[in-house]
Amino acid sequence: MTSAPSYRAANRTRLRESLIAAARELTIAHGWENVRMVDVAKCVGVSRQTVYNEFEGRSGLAQALALTEVEHFVAAVRKELFAQGADVRGAAYAAILHSLQEAADNPLVRAILTSARGGADELLPYLTTRAEAVLQAAGAAVQEWAAAHLPDADPATLSLAGESIIRLTVSHIVLPLAPPATAAADLAEVFVRLLR
Repeated sequence: MTSAPSYRAANRTRLRESLIAAARELTIAHGWENVRMVDVAKCVGVSRQTVYNEFEGRSGLAQALALTEVEHFVAAVRKELFAQGADVRGAAYAAILHSLQEAADNPLVRAILTSARGGADELLPYLTTRAEAVLQAAGAAVQEWAAAHLPDADPATLSLAGESIIRLTVSHIVLPLAPPATAAADLAEVFVRLLR
């Protein structure tokens, strides 16, 4: 009897992941402004109502899509930070460079940015005005890295430095003005200085 809820939960998780993956592929192929709930449902082989039941509408699907992408980005950022150990500049550079390069190469990020330039910007706020998920998840990764490698760092200073660099990195993703390696080196230097 106890296995039924976990089986049901596992099926729901798989359904949710499949719907998000379908929405991602449709967004990459056609832009978010052209993604319809019925098309997402058709890709997965479920009814349109199932998609609405799972996400409570298009904005819920947009949020789930954005949060899933943030989770993937932050997992890679965490890996880059920890690979550098206690080398503050090296860790910042590696994490920032990975973020900038991944964003430049990521077809979903490109679709979001190009759709937004065309006026359809429902996903763009998850990188800008509604970027709480990015700030929280990336901030937690920085805090986790610092706890392991910079145990004597002042928490308030670390929090300010981390949030500032995350915001600046997102700004460079949305409006890149320099090659990723140059921007990452500059931002790593800012991070080091903020921690002093």
